Formats: sequence, C-alpha cells, structure tokens
Amino acid sequence: MFARVVAIVLPVFVVIGAGYLYARIRDERVRAEMGALNGINLNVLAPLMCFSALASKDFDLAAHLPLLYGAPIVILVSGLLAWPIARLAGFDARTFVPPMMFNNCGNMGLLLASLAFGPAGLGAMVTMFTVSNLLHFTLGVRIVSHGRVTWRQSLRLFMSPVIVGTAAGLVFAITHIRLPDWLFTPLRLLGDAGIALILFTLGIRLVDVRLRAWHMWVTGAIVCPLVGLAGAYLADALFHLDPAVRAQLLLFAVLPPAVLNFMVAELYQQEPEKVASIVLLGNLAAIVFVPIGLTLGLS
Repeated sequence: MFARVVAIVLPVFVVIGAGYLYARIRDERVRAEMGALNGINLNVLAPLMCFSALASKDFDLAAHLPLLYGAPIVILVSGLLAWPIARLAGFDARTFVPPMMFNNCGNMGLLLASLAFGPAGLGAMVTMFTVSNLLHFTLGVRIVSHGRVTWRQSLRLFMSPVIVGTAAGLVFAITHIRLPDWLFTPLRLLGDAGIALILFTLGIRLVDVRLRAWHMWVTGAIVCPLVGLAGAYLADALFHLDPAVRAQLLLFAVLPPAVLNFMVAELYQQEPEKVASIVLLGNLAAIVFVPIGLTLGLS
C-alpha cells in the first residue's frame, strides 16, 4: 500500500518541484513569464482539460452522481467548522475560511485522481471540481467580498473559460454526443498538458512564500484536510457511499487550498498576502496529508 501511494503522489510533487527549481534559476525573469503561463492555463488548457474529461466516452455522469451531493457537503462542512476556529484564533474569517472550503481539486487533484483511479478517477475529480467552482464563484465570492458584490455580479464570473468549457463538457456527457477521434484527441492532449503546466506554475509560486502570519498558515495547513475529512465521513454516513466513490471523495477532502482563493482575495483586497501564504504552505503540507487521504481511500 505504501509503495502504491508513493507512486501516485511522487510524480505530482516532482512536477511542482521542477517549477520551484525553474523559478529559482530564472529568478526575477520568471515573473514576466507568469502572466503568459497563467493566460494559457486559464483561457486554453484548463477549459480543454475540463471539457475533454467530461466529453470523453469513458465518462459516465450517472456513476458520479453521488459526488454531486458528496462534494458540497465536504465544502460546506469545512466552512462551518473553520468559521469558529477562525474566531477562536483571532483570524479574519473572510481571509481564513474560503481557503478551508475550496481546495486544489484542479491544480493537484486532477492528476492525483488520474494516477490513483485511472480515467474514471479523472472524471470524478472533474465532477467535484465543477461543484467546487460553482460554489466558489457564488458563496465563496460573497464571503470574501462581505456584501461588496451582488449575486448578479458574482454570476458574471460564470462566463470564465473554465466554466464555459466545463458546461460544454457536461452537455456532451448528458447527450452522449461524441466528437470524431481526429478532433477529440488533440483537444484531450492539450487538456492533459494543462494538468502538468498548472502544477509547474504552482511550483513557481512557492518561491514567494513568506513566514509572516506563520500561525495562520500553520493552522490552515492542518485544519484544511481535517475539516475536509469530517465532511467526507459525514457524507458517507448519510448516503452510504460505494467504496470507489468514498475513496474519490476522501482524496478530494484532503486536498490543500486552491490557488483561486488567492486570486479572489486579491480581487477584493481581502488580505491577499495572508491568503497566498495559507495556499502555498497548505500545498507544501499536502506532502503529508494527501498520502493519508489516499491510504484511507485505497484501503
């Protein structure tokens, strides 16, 4: 079991480490490259990654229906548990709680799910990624903005390329429309490239980690997977999930905070430097917690 978990986790952190090493070598020059890399990720590769996973002939929407109500339970329970922890620790809840709720199911989760569970695992993680994005662009934005943005303004974020690509993939999954192989294969190749590039850019961001507010990011690194596991076990107790579904949900539950939390915090000027530290150090702590989640699921 240990060897299997290591074989699943190690490639992810090797790619992240390669990005970190590249940033160290390039130094300040890498910052000029990040804008182009982020633009390619957000506007081309990530949307195609979501589309190809959902539109694939291997994707069975009916098999992943339990995750459509399991994932929201993980997210909402995480928020409900993290809120009083933030208050007791003296943190601003709008800074601390969203990273505990919305995890790295895109950057890290997709590759981990693919390595651990094959094509079915990738489709399952895309399903949960879709749920997480929908909640992040509505509830998450409302928490961070603290009433500074209306629900209508939040809904405009659904026109982002990632959401459009996901919606298009869901249409293909529901209608069982299949693209010809000569067209679908290059789309899938571009989407697969997106998984590696997203992890690579995450490694680049690790060079910006600062030890200010260390007590907040240490707390976040521990709380995030623990409250996620609490939500996953609650969902399992309520719905008696199939072992394969439970394993996928446990992996989702222990993933670290999503980079998108920093982007939203920066947009609304909600202590973005603290959110960046929570996100980046939480991803480092995933070296410990992701193997625990995989072991719980695979056993």
